[in-house]
Amino acid sequence: MAHLMFNGTISRDALESYLCRAVTAAGLVNSDTLDDDLRMIRNIGAKFLGRASGVWDLEPNDDVHFQNSRALAERVHDVDPDIILQTCIFEAVFIGVEDIEVPAWVFKAFQLPVEHRTFCYTDMLFETKPQGFVWDENGGIPNINKQETQLWFFYRAARYIDAGFEAIHMGQIHLYSADDIGFKKTIALFQKIRDYARDHARRGIVLLDAHTHGVNINGRLLFDFHSMPYSRMPILDKPGDKLALVQEGFSEGGITPSGWSCDALPMLMELDNWGGKFFSESDCIPNERRAWMEWWGYDQIAWFASQDEESRDQFLEYAFKWTAVSNVHAYLQMPIRRGLGSCQVSMPARGEGKASSNCYQANHASDGCPLGFGQEETIKLLWQSERDLRSRAGNPVPNSSYGAECSFDLETGVKLPARVILYGSFQHHVGAINHDSNSETTRMYDIGEGLYRRTFVFPFRGSYEYAVAPYGTLSSTYSIDNYPRSGSSTKSTLELERDNEVVEFIFDFAKRKLTVNVIEGL
Repeated sequence: MAHLMFNGTISRDALESYLCRAVTAAGLVNSDTLDDDLRMIRNIGAKFLGRASGVWDLEPNDDVHFQNSRALAERVHDVDPDIILQTCIFEAVFIGVEDIEVPAWVFKAFQLPVEHRTFCYTDMLFETKPQGFVWDENGGIPNINKQETQLWFFYRAARYIDAGFEAIHMGQIHLYSADDIGFKKTIALFQKIRDYARDHARRGIVLLDAHTHGVNINGRLLFDFHSMPYSRMPILDKPGDKLALVQEGFSEGGITPSGWSCDALPMLMELDNWGGKFFSESDCIPNERRAWMEWWGYDQIAWFASQDEESRDQFLEYAFKWTAVSNVHAYLQMPIRRGLGSCQVSMPARGEGKASSNCYQANHASDGCPLGFGQEETIKLLWQSERDLRSRAGNPVPNSSYGAECSFDLETGVKLPARVILYGSFQHHVGAINHDSNSETTRMYDIGEGLYRRTFVFPFRGSYEYAVAPYGTLSSTYSIDNYPRSGSSTKSTLELERDNEVVEFIFDFAKRKLTVNVIEGL
């Protein structure tokens, strides 16, 4: 793949070949099981190591952090020189920046007089102190309009590029750019970072992303790809902490920094973290209430890590299929390493007894990684089985038109419905409310010639009722045959014998026929 990246640009094919093998390897720079981590990375065939370095709170010695980051990059590239390592520059600064001297080369990059001083924490903050933007006397969200913030971001980006990193996650862009109307300061800063990479990066490029649906200025995209966490819908009729994924916005299109155009920029979707566990067992919170607290009372990765091994495997398969079906340009960033915050997961230790882990690792449990959670082979098998999942089962991108806004049946002249809604007892498994014939979440797409199509991933085996409501009303619904029914009492039944089945619904308006197909071989 390396030959596809050249002269500071990356083609779409090359970019997606990395994103489809992306993992979250948060804090890999500080892993005490690195030998086994590298073995796993080689085994599963990962090509993009997300969040492998980067800090939220500053480490005691910034120079040592960058030395360790360089050492990690060298170890990784000894295993596979094609791998892209990602680091992070987050939407957070702390008073500890005042222990770090501003290098002369940073001033020179901004054509400023060289000074002998450290970074200034207060000069980075929002002066108006919006609620939630200043956390205490020691931390807050930086303002990209402030030159001191620009110096800080550039300093960190350049040092990571020098260390061998070719991608930088830029955190929550919409927070620190809140005062940057039109993103003018942000554009200028990112261009400085890209220019530095052109002269100093391993392959003359740095890929920038952030937690965003996208930023498009006059047709040009700010980022090389986008990243988003998942949202969820709790499923309360299943035992345990079960949930279904819900479509999270969309990915903006335009002209990319590498010069090619797209309707929707490729994106990564990940299991995010923001603290770990948010309840105590002694709280005795009912499941119905806890289900709506974050993810059953956890952040995403802590919820995932707290499931049993079979449930983790099942959810990874579901999330993998759901992502490909719900957004053909999105890729699940497989979790292989991520901190669990306040959550401590009790698990069998090597030998006898139990141990607690505060870091999820997908490794096999072994002497090289005693507290591995065991999803390594699941990730490998899912990647190997991907093949034509998107082409066979993918829906249009989330910001696509549903079609049929002004279409007529060629034979009868009858105007075709623009809104055709699937509904029934399956809806809450795909993020809607059951038996809601007016739900946009289960709306079908016009595919021409009076046909409508929609594909869903059903996370759990079972029996489900379904019907279709043209126009989103109950005046004429169709299910068991080609005769209309009025109201919602008549529905067909779908029997699924396996979890994570991909199910295609097709409605022929002229023939008044609703068919269902389970897409096999995925």
